[in-house]
Amino acid sequence: MKNNIDLETVKGFGDEWSRFNQALLPPQELQESFNQYFKVFPWNSLPKDAVGFDLGCGSGRWAKCVAPKVCRIHCIDASEAALAVAKRNLKEFANCEFHVASVADIPLPENSMDFWYSLGVFHHIPDTTAGIKSCVSKLKAGAPFLLYIYYAFDNRPAWFRVLWRASDFLRKLISRFPYPLRYALSQVIAVLIYYPFARFSLLLEIVGLNVEAFPLSAYRRRSFYTMRTDALDRFGTRLEKRFTAAQIQEMMEDSDLERIVFSDTVPYWCAVGYKKN
Repeated sequence: MKNNIDLETVKGFGDEWSRFNQALLPPQELQESFNQYFKVFPWNSLPKDAVGFDLGCGSGRWAKCVAPKVCRIHCIDASEAALAVAKRNLKEFANCEFHVASVADIPLPENSMDFWYSLGVFHHIPDTTAGIKSCVSKLKAGAPFLLYIYYAFDNRPAWFRVLWRASDFLRKLISRFPYPLRYALSQVIAVLIYYPFARFSLLLEIVGLNVEAFPLSAYRRRSFYTMRTDALDRFGTRLEKRFTAAQIQEMMEDSDLERIVFSDTVPYWCAVGYKKN
């Protein structure tokens, strides 16, 4: 847990992004996902020469969409293997800089950044609030921060949460296996669970039914490549925490953020806040 990272989790993501470097992800699907995650991000509030950072950049897929919109972006990840993938994926962008660092040791000056975002990272950090505070300290006053953390199904019915508990029991078991076995089992889950549920929900939607509460319906229009990637992400990761919207808001407020706004659509929960003046 040194430097607020779990080393096994970091190794796992290095393995994931090496296997799924996002080269086979359809560009249109990447753009659609980006639009969903960044729905509440205030692009118009950024200065023309905006400089910011992507904490937990992974394969660099989000930075690939952000880089054309800003002056400079610092891509930071605790995994050298993941950062190597990001460098390859972002080689066409001269405005990307890369840093191997933990959330507790970000190599950027205090109060220097115009924006920050972190998607799907802080639920894998031992001390989530401390991690958020560490990053907020790098922002200028009034600068925005976009956060996506796994939600605790606080907007879902009880039966949905029961299904999740069953899947989480399976995750806790699989995530302790050696990496090759984790990978193999996650791909079986992608084939036998993700794909059938996702495509069935798409069929239900086509015939006019509301499928928002249907398990894995968020993948109904996603590629099988994304399902395979996310199955490994979901079932191959040892450290995973989940938070309600109220808990996320409290952590953000405790980290010196204000004017917090949550997206009202999937993926839950995406929230933007601004560093206090």
